[in-house]
Amino acid sequence: SCMDKIAEILKTPDYFYVPNHKLIYDAMLEMFISGMPIDYITVLDKLNSKDWDKNSCKTYLLQLAQIVPSISNVETYANIVKDKYNIRVLISTAREIIDEASCGENDAEEVLDSAEQKILDIRRGKSAQGLELIKGIVIREIDRLDMLYNQGSKEYSGIPTGIKDLDKVIMGLNRSDLILLAARPGMGKTSFALNIIEHVSVKEGLKAAFFSLEMTKEQLVSRMISMEGLIPGQTLRSGKLSDSEWLRLIDACEIIKNADIYIDDTPGITIPEMKSKLRRLNQVDLVVIDYLQLMSSAKRIENRVQEVSEITRNLKVMAKEFDVPLLTLSQLSRASEQRVDHKPLLSDLRDSGSIEQDADMVLFLYREGYYSPSEAADKGDLNSGECIVAKNRHGETRSVPLHWQGEFMKFTAKEVNRVEY
Repeated sequence: SCMDKIAEILKTPDYFYVPNHKLIYDAMLEMFISGMPIDYITVLDKLNSKDWDKNSCKTYLLQLAQIVPSISNVETYANIVKDKYNIRVLISTAREIIDEASCGENDAEEVLDSAEQKILDIRRGKSAQGLELIKGIVIREIDRLDMLYNQGSKEYSGIPTGIKDLDKVIMGLNRSDLILLAARPGMGKTSFALNIIEHVSVKEGLKAAFFSLEMTKEQLVSRMISMEGLIPGQTLRSGKLSDSEWLRLIDACEIIKNADIYIDDTPGITIPEMKSKLRRLNQVDLVVIDYLQLMSSAKRIENRVQEVSEITRNLKVMAKEFDVPLLTLSQLSRASEQRVDHKPLLSDLRDSGSIEQDADMVLFLYREGYYSPSEAADKGDLNSGECIVAKNRHGETRSVPLHWQGEFMKFTAKEVNRVEY
């Protein structure tokens, strides 16, 4: 019965230093996964099958059982083992950092980034000491599925975007995924990203970080106020608000200022700089970057295609390191405008084919009214739009209908009617 508590603290046999203890705990984990009863006799039988001499094994287990004063403190004992393991890993990691700094092969920025990440991994319990046996991964997966099952109200494994039809297709924003949101200029990429980040923080109560390489912090907040308060952007810029708009403005500001959203508008920021800032936040749930083509590599690369390839690879690594969904906005080439059907394709992604390859998910925004206002008006909805799921490693690819409220720079689900004001 104690294994239910211990398995969450000591996830692999590597937490133990003494080889015999590793072997014993390894056998116990196997039995735990298989649903077998765990006691002195069953563990002894399991260890005998691992070529451990029966007599010496029997004596050793008996000694261990006798020196344990009480099983009521089992979690405390497990945490002591974990603490000693972390100290050993820290010593090993410090030696690795010294070796990296001494060899002179990498520049100071790379060494600093590597050192910060290794220390952060230890703090988060994600230190990797070589290959990991699959049984530890299985235990974590069982814990994850059990958590999803017991949550009940959580319909998706990922973070909801606020657009239910989109969540059904992509199963929410999944951790460690690099998600690309691409469209032509003026299609509403930034607005859609702000819709998502506002829902994640305000409605879901999660922490989000927004790196804006194009717009200032003040411009982004102004857009969020417009979306939340349903106040036209032109009215906010002019400052000529009606009494009802002032009331909605105050309510919107109150909601937004309490959201756990962090904004950075450093121009030309590099990935190492982003990672350094994210580490200081101490666990973030969603990261948004606006946008890819304005980013620069930390290395000197003359070829832009190679530079973008380097950036996208590092973005995917960053998503895995921080275990967060990383939503990155991207421009599309003019190729879509030269076709009769203007809907974007994966081949329209600008600068490098690696963008398509490295991304776990590629979303395109498309509004027919952007290209043909008269045709869209004839169909009855000038503000209709869609989010095209062009690549999805977790499921199907199809289009999700959206509604565009241009005066508020806001996307909503198709079935949601515009609020009158």
